[in-house]
Amino acid sequence: MKVEGFDLKVPMAKRLHNYTEIEFNQQSDLVAEPQFDLSFHNGGEERHEEGTLRVLSLFSGCGGMDLGLEGGFICHRRSVANPDCVDYRVNDNWVMLRRNSFRTVFACDILEEARLTWLNYMSRYHVDPSIYHLESIVDLVKLHREGHDVFPRHIDVVTGGFPCQDFSLAGKRKGFDSAVSHNGEKRLSDEPSEETRGKLYMWMKQVIDIVQPKMFIAENVKGLVSLGDVKDIIQRDFSTANGSDYIVLAPQVLHAGNYGVPETRERVIFIGIKRSALIPQAIEALEQENIPKAYNPYPSPTHNFNVENDELPSPVSCRDVLGDLPEPDQSKDLAQRFFSGARYLGNGSQGQTEINMDGLAPTIRSEHHGNIEFRRLSAEHGGKNREELSSGLAERRLTPRECALIQTFPPDYPFVFHRGAAKRYAVSPSGAYKVIGNAVPPMLAYNIARRVQEVWPLYFGR
Repeated sequence: MKVEGFDLKVPMAKRLHNYTEIEFNQQSDLVAEPQFDLSFHNGGEERHEEGTLRVLSLFSGCGGMDLGLEGGFICHRRSVANPDCVDYRVNDNWVMLRRNSFRTVFACDILEEARLTWLNYMSRYHVDPSIYHLESIVDLVKLHREGHDVFPRHIDVVTGGFPCQDFSLAGKRKGFDSAVSHNGEKRLSDEPSEETRGKLYMWMKQVIDIVQPKMFIAENVKGLVSLGDVKDIIQRDFSTANGSDYIVLAPQVLHAGNYGVPETRERVIFIGIKRSALIPQAIEALEQENIPKAYNPYPSPTHNFNVENDELPSPVSCRDVLGDLPEPDQSKDLAQRFFSGARYLGNGSQGQTEINMDGLAPTIRSEHHGNIEFRRLSAEHGGKNREELSSGLAERRLTPRECALIQTFPPDYPFVFHRGAAKRYAVSPSGAYKVIGNAVPPMLAYNIARRVQEVWPLYFGR
């Protein structure tokens, strides 16, 4: 596989596990060629690596949380504050992160584009495509109840970014009473249902009941915190899993800008730990009102966006991660060549501003083209990127690749590609926008993973 855009060859000795060699060629662009074969199947064998922790991923999307937990991906050097996290330098601006202990053995989502992009990237680890399930969590739990062998055994961690649209400040905020069903379709009835999109966290709780992991990590939008007592209800419901066997810590809102992500994205994180698996000292520590710092699983900020700690490096900017990219008409990468043509409205609605190249981008959204922010506006529309405008570059919105890099997906993550040799898209630019905007920033997830790795021996004695 070739990824173009940088002047370097990664040494053969620096290959990671089953990575193919990555070549970087100057004067060209990022190109991520599809590598997976969906006909591949090895009998449903799971990934077995000595000393790793097995992850069951729900609402997996295109893999932001999974990638962050596993590690071993390319990121901008300024996104990494701790040099111990770096495996090796790719070039002056990009580094390869060290692998973490986590390995995804089960994933699921209802979006085909999410599955295809996830498999396309994860195929470098020779992951069996059968571990990614294209069914809703409701259907999977029902299949389990009917006696089908759905979920793997011996799961260490369950993760899941349960759907956020009904809790988002940008949406209608219907909360639990969502008008959308578990499979993404509009409900046919207004009658209350446990299978609405807003109640899917309860089905995540049922998966926790079934597989009984040592820990679970759930993620949602910050808007959930300000929606009445929703946060407290969800925390209380999660704590009832497996006969109230989980200590569910007070959820925290993490700002991605404080973790090396050039984006003003805030997410609330719920962490639950299985009480019966904990050693006595850990139970005592985690049940305190103020958890001792050594036992706190939430990561400390690595960058100083809004934490007022001058000892931390300044936040990563859009210019940092986008500076190596050519313009779309000079690109070979399908995720960079195409971008939304939705016109500028100037009415103050979402997606009508340009990103600040020397600061953080607004939250990358999963909605359709009109909500994608502008890389630059014209001078007529108030554009401030005078350097690019003066060089004759036209007004345009962000490309899928630019959105992905802002989210800290690695530059070799395929997002737009054709189906085999055909010209028909397997994942189109529209599909790429959708899955990228739905994702957890991998660098945010990576920092969560590094902290959980640190406290794991304190919790479970190994």
